[in-house]
Amino acid sequence: MEIFVLPIHYIMNLINFGIFKIIAGNEQLATIKMANSFFRFKQFTINQDKCAFKVGTDGVLLGACADIKGRKRILDIGTGTGLIPLMLAQRCDSEITAIEPDYDSFLQASENIRMSKWSRRIRIENCTMQNFNPEISGFDLVVTNPPYFISSIKNSDLVKSNTRHNDNLTHQDILSGAGRLLKEDGLLQLILPYDEGNIFIAEAQEYGFYCNSILKIRPLPTSAIRRMIIGLGRKRAKPAESFLTIEKGERHDFTQEYINLTRDFYLKF
Repeated sequence: MEIFVLPIHYIMNLINFGIFKIIAGNEQLATIKMANSFFRFKQFTINQDKCAFKVGTDGVLLGACADIKGRKRILDIGTGTGLIPLMLAQRCDSEITAIEPDYDSFLQASENIRMSKWSRRIRIENCTMQNFNPEISGFDLVVTNPPYFISSIKNSDLVKSNTRHNDNLTHQDILSGAGRLLKEDGLLQLILPYDEGNIFIAEAQEYGFYCNSILKIRPLPTSAIRRMIIGLGRKRAKPAESFLTIEKGERHDFTQEYINLTRDFYLKF
């Protein structure tokens, strides 16, 4: 039997994705499926066993793409594991506040932040956006990877249902909250599925917010647009439109543009 020594970064990526295969010659002897209790990035680790939803591509995309230039105070709504504020803290020197209504997720995000090198710049609160009343108002940037199912069958797990369905954080809640919490020249940036994103852009105008930028994301070159990262401000402007394709065609055969975007975070890059 041949014994192969794998690079440590390759092993860590297998662990991150929760699957480890034992192979002898051409025969797969076993597949060990491990709970995704943590996800290791280059400069921080996300523990996620107490969170309803784990690290996902949507959160990574928003964390990597958010417009941080000149943004001194940033707010993340519904932080979950704390992934987005940690990514933003790695990218900039801003003061970051994160809010999370689910208590177990709040505790785990707090621990993830505390164990990072940026813990002094990230503050987290256990509250809803509707009840969030900061001592100092006026954020330069509000980001969120929000629940996006508007009308669909709900998960029997209440925590997972609240995380995925927008009953407790509707488009209207986000827009009214942004109106209350953002500076006059502040930016609201979020990631949504394509259809929900177009609905959000239309609704935003009723609250005095206008789409200034759209990043349209497709998983494969032949796929339809599946996600949009939308930037909205109070000034009308022609939206700057750009595109991102994640994979070339084969599973985990990533495009160079996706690698360039996420290489500062993913171990595999």
